[in-house]
Amino acid sequence: MGAGISQLAAVSGFEVLMHDAAPGAVGRGKDRIAARLARAVERGQMTADAAEAAMERLKEAALEDFSVADVVIEAVVEVMDVKKAVFQSLDAVVRPQALLATNTSSFSITELSRSTRHPENFLGMHFFNPAPVMKLVELVRGEDTSDETVALAQDIARRFGKETVVVQKDTPGFVVNRILMPLFIEAMRILEEGVASKEDIDKAVQLGLNHPMGPLTLADFTGLDVDLEVMDYLYDEFHDDRFAAPQVLRRLVRAGRLGKKSGRGFYQY
Repeated sequence: MGAGISQLAAVSGFEVLMHDAAPGAVGRGKDRIAARLARAVERGQMTADAAEAAMERLKEAALEDFSVADVVIEAVVEVMDVKKAVFQSLDAVVRPQALLATNTSSFSITELSRSTRHPENFLGMHFFNPAPVMKLVELVRGEDTSDETVALAQDIARRFGKETVVVQKDTPGFVVNRILMPLFIEAMRILEEGVASKEDIDKAVQLGLNHPMGPLTLADFTGLDVDLEVMDYLYDEFHDDRFAAPQVLRRLVRAGRLGKKSGRGFYQY
C-alpha cells in the first residue's frame, strides 16, 4: 500500500519521501513502481518522460527527513500499537501544521490521533488495494479533526484522481469494512458448512450480485492475516457475532504463520 500511495503522489506531481523500517523495503517498493509505470508507458497510458519524472520525485528518507513534509500518510501493518508508535515518532519530527493521515481500514482515528500533539490535523485516508487502480478513498474524521484538514485531504485525493466519501463519525470499520467483513464471514461460513465449493460461492456472488470478484478471492487479495485482524478488532469493539471470525480463517492464518503451507489464502491452500 505504501508503494501504491507513493506512486499516486509522484505521478500527481508531489515530491515524495519514502520510509520503511525494514531494510531494502523502499528499494523494492520503488522497483515495483518502476515496473508499473513501464507497463503504463507500453500501454500508451503515459509518456516515458512522465514516468521518468515521477520516478525522480521518489526519494528514500530517514524519519527525521519528514520535518519538511506538508503531508504524511502512514501505511504500516494493521496493528494499533505499531501505528501509535509510528505517529509518536513522527510527532517529534513534523511541523505543527503538517497533515497526518493513517491508511488504517478500521481502527479508531480518534485513538490514533491522540498519539500526536495536533489531533486537529489528523484524519484517516483509507486507500484501497491496489491504490493506483481503485477509485475510492475513505476520509475519516476523528473527534478533533478540523474542517480544514478534511478539505485539504479531499483536495489531495482529487489530485490523485480519486473519489472520496467522508465518514463523519469515527466508528470501527468506517463504511466499507462494516459492509465487507460480514460478507467475507458469511462466505467463509458457507464454505465451512459444506454448502458450496469456494469456486461456486465466488461465482454466485460475481454473477448473482454483479461483483467484480467473489468474496473469497477478494479475501485472499486483501490478505487473510489482515482480514482476521480487522474482524477481531470489530468484534472487540461491537461485541456482535456479525464480526466473529470463522474457524476456517483462523486455521488458514495459523498455518501460514507457522509456515506449514505456501501462500496464505483460500486459493493458495
